[in-house]
Amino acid sequence: MSTTVAQAAPVETAPPHVMVIFGASGDLTRRKLLPAIYSLYRDRLLPAQFAVLGVGRQELDDEAFRERLDGGSREFLGPDYDAADWQQTLQYVHHLPGDIAAPDLYRQLVGRLAELTGALGMAPNFLFYLATPPRFFAAITAGLGQAGLLEEGAGHWRRVIIEKPFGNNLQSARDMNRQLHAVMDEHQIYRIDHYLGKETVQNILAFRFANSTIEPIWNRQYIDHVQITVAESIGVAGRGSYYDQSGALRDMIPNHLLAVLSIVAMEPSNSFHADAIRDEQTKVLRAIQPFSHDEVLTSTVRGQYGPGMLADGRRIPGYREEHDVDAASKTETYAALKLMIDTWRWAGVPFYLRTGKRLPGRYTEVVIQYKHAPNIMFRDSLLKRENVPPNTLVLRLQPNEGIGMNFNAKKPGHALNLGTVQMNFRYEDYFDNAPATGYETLLHDCMTGDATLFKRADNIEASWELVDPVLEVWSALPAHDFPNYAAGTWGPAAGEQLLVRDGRAWRACESCLVDST
Repeated sequence: MSTTVAQAAPVETAPPHVMVIFGASGDLTRRKLLPAIYSLYRDRLLPAQFAVLGVGRQELDDEAFRERLDGGSREFLGPDYDAADWQQTLQYVHHLPGDIAAPDLYRQLVGRLAELTGALGMAPNFLFYLATPPRFFAAITAGLGQAGLLEEGAGHWRRVIIEKPFGNNLQSARDMNRQLHAVMDEHQIYRIDHYLGKETVQNILAFRFANSTIEPIWNRQYIDHVQITVAESIGVAGRGSYYDQSGALRDMIPNHLLAVLSIVAMEPSNSFHADAIRDEQTKVLRAIQPFSHDEVLTSTVRGQYGPGMLADGRRIPGYREEHDVDAASKTETYAALKLMIDTWRWAGVPFYLRTGKRLPGRYTEVVIQYKHAPNIMFRDSLLKRENVPPNTLVLRLQPNEGIGMNFNAKKPGHALNLGTVQMNFRYEDYFDNAPATGYETLLHDCMTGDATLFKRADNIEASWELVDPVLEVWSALPAHDFPNYAAGTWGPAAGEQLLVRDGRAWRACESCLVDST
């Protein structure tokens, strides 16, 4: 099967700049950021005038810091690792030791950046990446602001990337936005969500709006419901102290799942300008029916995993047995919601969202289930089955990124019997470059000033406005039945009933099953 590729749009090389990473000694830098910079270098998307300045507490000079990254990042560089390209990437890297809470650090940073830009002969364009816990965001941005490092002028720019979580409720999100806006403008802030850098998430826009066979039936007249699943087979993986204060709802719903929903459900924008697309995404979030406290009890589900068993007989510990987790914790490790969107396109179409730890598989997907076709002419051939199976469209975000579709066809033979046919598109089968982690795309977009895939302040607050009532009810009425699902199963029974009582069911992804470890 062949593929026709339209004439490729040129990919812009990033302009000269210095990327400053706060928290440069952390896992995010060695596992994601440096491998992404290496990938950009290999694709020749970095400028000749470029430097990375890591800021960390350890007293390391440039060479010692490079050696540390060389040992810590190499395993994350992918199967086509090229030693020469990696060593060249490391030569971009420098280090500045210091305490991010100390004002003196920012005076030193001014001097070090002046040295780097002077040596490279470039305009003072700075990209600041806050690879730190959110509690340090205000101190870092205040320090940058006081040092004049966020001031933009003719011929140069200043941008700041921050990682989730963007608050832990509506008020904290508003407070964070207010602190950021006190020292810089909204156009300088890039709130990063690596899910939005995945190929399939971006391809939803192309799939919907560039295909005349798709967009006309992307609405309530043809679609029965939508499912969005983010399943994880692992437990809290050493993040017990953080996760026990967060839980599945805060950790995943306002950030990843609602971001994906807003792309699936948005109206076409007038252009691909960042704010035009983000305007439409925010409209979707504001159109979701808010939860009353009573509706939280009927349209949301929470769960916590207990001990379970692998197929080989190995025992999986329960959540309360995990390191740094309260032995009587009421924190949810599973969350599911039923959402309704009050727009002309989606009125009456439920969106079911679920995410959980210690589920049987690790995968992220969007399932578009279409309405049943009229089946009277096939009534006899279906051997008393009530309906022709509905068509489904599956957008796989991870792993095996791609798109699948199930439809009905006649089975070979004399009798008119129907069978379900599966069509499967995988990126790796059709295009030269396999999907990357998502950070490559997002870093390059920030370097070039494209904020399309980054979250805006109003988008963040709209997400928390939806989630806040759920948090309030769950906090006021602690779960009495935790743990309520065994590790290695698909969550609590109430999660299944959320769809069953509507005459629906979660899509079974048997190919996604993996052993938990």
